[in-house]
Amino acid sequence: MLFCISAFKATEFPEAEISNGIVKVNIYLPDSEIGYYRATRFDWSGVIKSLSYKGHSYFGEWFKKHDPSKHDAITGPVEEFDPIGYDEARVGEKFLKIGVGSLRKSNTKPYSSYGLYEIENHGKWGVKKRSDKIEISHELTDDFGYSYLYTKTISVVKGKPEMLLEHTLKNTGQRLIKGDVYNHNFFVMDNQQTGTDIKIKFPFEIQGSGKGLGQYAQVEDKEIKYLRNLKDNENVHIPILRGYGTEVKDNDFRIENHKSGAGVRILGDKPLSRMVFWSSSTTSCPEPYIHISINPGQKMRWTNTYQFYEIP
Repeated sequence: MLFCISAFKATEFPEAEISNGIVKVNIYLPDSEIGYYRATRFDWSGVIKSLSYKGHSYFGEWFKKHDPSKHDAITGPVEEFDPIGYDEARVGEKFLKIGVGSLRKSNTKPYSSYGLYEIENHGKWGVKKRSDKIEISHELTDDFGYSYLYTKTISVVKGKPEMLLEHTLKNTGQRLIKGDVYNHNFFVMDNQQTGTDIKIKFPFEIQGSGKGLGQYAQVEDKEIKYLRNLKDNENVHIPILRGYGTEVKDNDFRIENHKSGAGVRILGDKPLSRMVFWSSSTTSCPEPYIHISINPGQKMRWTNTYQFYEIP
């Protein structure tokens, strides 16, 4: 079944719902005119509005005010790709953000995820939906050497409390596509304040330093634990979290809310290239990075699995 996402009323954000009777997921659909998210930091495909399992909610708005052009006004497990071709582009020339389009370089400063850039070429979006699955594709053809076909499929697994994010990226241009991609996650579990009831667990002994550690949270063995509930404008940021190796098994972590009983395990099928952690008073965000390197004519696939459960 094919949806034309431009057919939605201008007063609504286009969205779709999938369910397997166990997990229900509401997804915002990409649209350059009336989409929920139209900024240039994150991939527009698969912005998850909400996800529910056994009365628990896992995602939602963690910020105070929504603005479609604000780079962080976004929900759910969303991804950001490194900019491609930014450093070699001159001011006024184009560079690539996968899942967004071809952007215009506006000045000589280093690229900033927190800046807004003019979108020169939005590419072509497509959406195919079934009751338990939605496929969002983005095809970008441009004249500066970078072109691609990117597909993200969000599905819920039959008979299981699981969601899959399956990605395929094909390089249809003439230049190498190389960089990192990570998922920011933005968990908002049962709409509860970030604090001592939230536990973040890894399969390896973790080390790291950063803002808020020792004051709001601490690293202890294989866990990040909060020392108290976070207030507005307080956050924890570990820019380089260490301890993982080169094996896929380390791309595995859990977040648990021990007050509401909600838990989730997130697994990737590629080795970690980096691990970052960030949280505010409303969200906790383990950010697993993987590396991509795709020659012209080649493609790469990767999958993130989300397993939802209740804590006994």
